Amino acid sequence: MALVLDEQQRLLIATVREFIARELRPLEEEVEHGGVLAPEHARRIFERSRALGLYAMNIPAELGGGGLSAVDTMLVEEQFGHTTDILIRRAFGNVYEVLLECDAAQRARWLEPCVRGARTCSIAITEPGAGSDAAGIRTRAVRDGEGWRLTGHKHFISDGLFSDFFIVSAVTDPAAGARGISLFLVDKGLAGLTVGRDQPMMGLRGTSHVELFFDDVRLDAQCLLGREGQGLRLALATLGRVRLAQVGARAVGKASRVLALTVDHARERRQFGQAIGEFQMVQQMIADSVIEVNAARLLLHEAAAAIDRGQDARDLIAMVKVNAAETLGRVVDRAVQIFGGMGFCKDLAIERYYRDARIYRIFDGASEIHRLTLARNTLKHGAALFDIGA
Repeated sequence: MALVLDEQQRLLIATVREFIARELRPLEEEVEHGGVLAPEHARRIFERSRALGLYAMNIPAELGGGGLSAVDTMLVEEQFGHTTDILIRRAFGNVYEVLLECDAAQRARWLEPCVRGARTCSIAITEPGAGSDAAGIRTRAVRDGEGWRLTGHKHFISDGLFSDFFIVSAVTDPAAGARGISLFLVDKGLAGLTVGRDQPMMGLRGTSHVELFFDDVRLDAQCLLGREGQGLRLALATLGRVRLAQVGARAVGKASRVLALTVDHARERRQFGQAIGEFQMVQQMIADSVIEVNAARLLLHEAAAAIDRGQDARDLIAMVKVNAAETLGRVVDRAVQIFGGMGFCKDLAIERYYRDARIYRIFDGASEIHRLTLARNTLKHGAALFDIGA
């Protein structure tokens, strides 16, 4: 299936691309070398994004968001891959669709302020003993009158220093297994909640990844998101969209940008009296990258279209997650090789892309976990997962 863009989609892509080039890319070096984004710069790019109607584009229009379809969201998310994670978070927001499960009172308290940019949240699911195994968490929430008491430990919570509340998974019924997990909306200032250290990372400069400690944190009844026991289902559904957007689409975007930089370099860099792009080995690496980026993009669009059709896209999302993440890794590795010593040098962005790319095969479910799931589903359902005529 070829995705034919209409004029509105082309305008959307052009607007986001121009905004990133004009407003965000000049700030990349500040983040990379300083490790933080100055508050005045964060405020400026937020205000300019809001003025253009680009903030919280994945949230329905009736709730104040952009109301984009899944396909349109992925077109935008691919452009997001053309710059640094923290700049995207500050400029365009990070409003998780699981907040759509909020009831009316919760919307006023948590969702609507997020859509306006007045509040920011992070997902807190991962624990030291539960990464890809989201059902293996040990954080507990015990009923206390009309509310709950929350105890446990989370880590690798992205943007945790900046966020002022968290969507936290906790076991509410240990005897129920995966059906005994619930989600809670937890404000940062509550007694007993401690934000721990910002865990240092190889890449993703500027984005904090903190530990959270919950020591008998008192939650009122309104803090339960969705129904009790729904937590794992809601979390996995949310993570599916996150995988498609923040891993799949952004990986395609990053690979596309790296490939463009590589092609420019291959045209300009001369060795032995000719542009290195004239060497067949360099041409092969470029050709392989072109093929893989376009294949990853087509798979991404098919998964997004399936969501818009109302189909179960979980297997497609798993395919996109593995394919896009590993495509990015190969494309940026070839780029370093073609750039040579300068590709290994911090003076160029290629070195940063190389470091940032490595996490894509790990976060939001390691490649091995998604392969295992796909293999099991293929063995169970047969050709339905890969045969167009099935």
